[in-house]
Amino acid sequence: MLHWTWKGPVRSRTPQPHQDQTPSSAQPVERKSSQTGALLAVHQTGRPRWTPRDYAALAHQGYARNPIVYRSIRMISEAAASVPMLCQMGGQRLSDHPALSLLAHPNARQAGADWLESLFGHLLVSGNAYVEAVYGANTLRELHSLRPDRMKVVPGPDGWPEAFDYTVGGKSVRFDQNEDRHPVPPILHLTLFHPLDDHYGLSPLEAAQTSLDVHNAAASWNKALLDNSARPSGALVYAASEAGNLSDEQFERLKKELEDGYQGAMNAGRPLLLEGGLDWKSMSMSPRDMDFIDAKNSAAREIALAFGVPPMLLGIPGDNTYANYAEANRAFWRQTVLPLTSRCLHSLALWLSPAYDAPFDLKIDLDHISALAGEREALWRRVGDASFLSEDEKRIAVGYAPHNPEQRDPDRGNGGGS
Repeated sequence: MLHWTWKGPVRSRTPQPHQDQTPSSAQPVERKSSQTGALLAVHQTGRPRWTPRDYAALAHQGYARNPIVYRSIRMISEAAASVPMLCQMGGQRLSDHPALSLLAHPNARQAGADWLESLFGHLLVSGNAYVEAVYGANTLRELHSLRPDRMKVVPGPDGWPEAFDYTVGGKSVRFDQNEDRHPVPPILHLTLFHPLDDHYGLSPLEAAQTSLDVHNAAASWNKALLDNSARPSGALVYAASEAGNLSDEQFERLKKELEDGYQGAMNAGRPLLLEGGLDWKSMSMSPRDMDFIDAKNSAAREIALAFGVPPMLLGIPGDNTYANYAEANRAFWRQTVLPLTSRCLHSLALWLSPAYDAPFDLKIDLDHISALAGEREALWRRVGDASFLSEDEKRIAVGYAPHNPEQRDPDRGNGGGS
């Protein structure tokens, strides 16, 4: 679930002293504030609220150190950033609109795909993403994606965010959501649904935190095994003679020689030179010791599940949910990429619409997504073989405008897409 934090152009306003009061016979002023909003803001009004988790730890331990998390986020963000978009205004779908041009070139430093990838990346790592609107000469010129760990929500008296504080190096900039200089509020806050937080979203990494720890621990275990020549341990046995046990000095010298000369991958296979009375007893791993391999694969599947990526696409063994790679990829697009992208685009459209002459919505052009080509081909074949449909009905069924405008399906508009 995605929330957009624009409070809207009209909310309940207290009449000013110089304004005429509404006559008793007139309709009362419409109030749009939630009755529960004031309860949420009792202890929070005007107080900045930091993101209630360590974003840096999630980014470092998850995205930067775990290959499953890294690849899952990259796959989703890259796929979402690559979707072709259409602008829908009323019953028409346009491929040329100022909002589409802005999203294609959001700022001087980033292309559209790069900017969208960073936006979806922030959303998946932290559960929150922030977009800043930049004006120039009273015209919306640029969009910037801001780091979630630097943003904090400032709740207003009605429970809605009235401002956002962006802090770097001890210096803060406040974005007032109620300013009237421009039609679009300066910040759009996208969140993933969180059942216990009124302002911040829940990251998939938090849901998969235990599995992430297990997977990272298993990787560290593998590294330790390699450092010890792929053997868990061994015992150097000293047969006590008439001289008695080893002295402390002899024990420490022998221990240091073993650590320096025989541990590590570079020393694998090196022959062990033993003095009289010393015997090496090797230890092998039991089947129970090998369970960590299955545990690591199981943790990897759970991480992929949290992000909605089929394990087959990540090369994780032990998953046979889909018959082949193409089927898994189609499920990935249908169940993960398209729902997330369409919700974000809808929120962007609601936020940006006041900056343009008429309201619009941003839609995904499904006809130009290669992963869904098989579905589209099957649909066209079924519609083409339907002898009981007229030519215009077939065009409507596949998302195109009929030759006869009187038969147009108002829900589909003029062209293909979703």
